[in-house]
Amino acid sequence: MQTQVAVHTIIPMLLLTGAGVLARRFEILSAGDDRVLNAYLYYFALPALFIADLSETSFDGPHLTYILANMLPALLALGIFGILYFLLHFSRAVLVLLIVSTSLGSFNLFGIPFVIFAFSSQETENIAALTAAAASAVGVSMTLAALELYRLNTDTIRTGARKILSNLLRNPLILSIAGGCLLSIMGVQIPQPLSRPLHMMGVTTAPVALFMLGAFLYGRRYKNIASASALTVLRMLFMPLIALMLARAFNVSGPDLTIMVLMHSMPVAVTLIVLSERYNFYRETIASLVLISSVSAVLYLPVWYLILQQK
Repeated sequence: MQTQVAVHTIIPMLLLTGAGVLARRFEILSAGDDRVLNAYLYYFALPALFIADLSETSFDGPHLTYILANMLPALLALGIFGILYFLLHFSRAVLVLLIVSTSLGSFNLFGIPFVIFAFSSQETENIAALTAAAASAVGVSMTLAALELYRLNTDTIRTGARKILSNLLRNPLILSIAGGCLLSIMGVQIPQPLSRPLHMMGVTTAPVALFMLGAFLYGRRYKNIASASALTVLRMLFMPLIALMLARAFNVSGPDLTIMVLMHSMPVAVTLIVLSERYNFYRETIASLVLISSVSAVLYLPVWYLILQQK
């Protein structure tokens, strides 16, 4: 079983990520070229994947329950951090760091490729897209809200709330998730001439995302390794355990349970580095967190997969 997991998930992911590293190492790509790949994924491949897969998903009772279950882990973690904040009186900056480290997982750029490689079926790809959509909607919202909260020393609460809403309404992932769900609910079937290119573009998400990750991580300077390692535990143990508890509470089982827990154990999203630069928020710690959580995921995700296969 361990060999099968490595062959179907880890080895392909390592090869694709390694190709991105080699592209930088041999100067096929230059520093900053990964932004082109990131823009392609963010504005084209992932929206195409969400629209294509979610429009073909039936939002009946079980699916709605599953969506709710996947929206709650980050919210439950937020509640726990809020209680600790009032009990221990640590700084607001630390509270925000805890929130963004748990809410914005790499559901799309790492999670969907991992599930595709692990299960290799259209049905599980649809479940992965549904999971990523639910978790991303909450994660993106919470991360933007937390970062705006961090800089409220210069803005009023009303101004911060307006900025958050504006960012969400322009976010291509949020818009594509809403569009795919709306098409499904209205029973609109995307015509084949449009559906096929959407699926073709969506299929490129996995290889391009992993290639970009390798190109992105190469050659960066990493500091605050100890803090980043401690925060990685939140993605490695804390979030998947919360997801497992909620999956049991909502009677999620089989492949759905495995995918739900795996998705909530994914490393921190690469886009968090961009946001940390924009908000001038723990930039060195966030960069190290992305590196350590991404590298360690290669080791701990197969362990979670094997544990969940026994459920």
